[in-house]
Amino acid sequence: MPEEVLFESESRRSRDEIAAYLRTVADSLESGNAITLKQGERSVTMDPPARPAFEVKAEREGPVDGPGELSVELELEWDEESSGDGGEDSELAIE
Repeated sequence: MPEEVLFESESRRSRDEIAAYLRTVADSLESGNAITLKQGERSVTMDPPARPAFEVKAEREGPVDGPGELSVELELEWDEESSGDGGEDSELAIE
């Protein structure tokens, strides 16, 4: 299935700034509001359903015997035509 990037931003931010962005997303999710991403003239608003799929991934890219790049990815995913109410429930802990 082809992918269309609707919005993308990458920049170095302090841990406090990143936490503030994540807190805003968390507050919107908790209150059932849509999430709007803005940067300059670009913006996109997305309205996740009540139960989107939540993917958490930790990755290391680079040579096995040398320094690489580490990442933590948090992703919400849902079908445009779905209410997002299905799917499996398994225990996830983030500490």
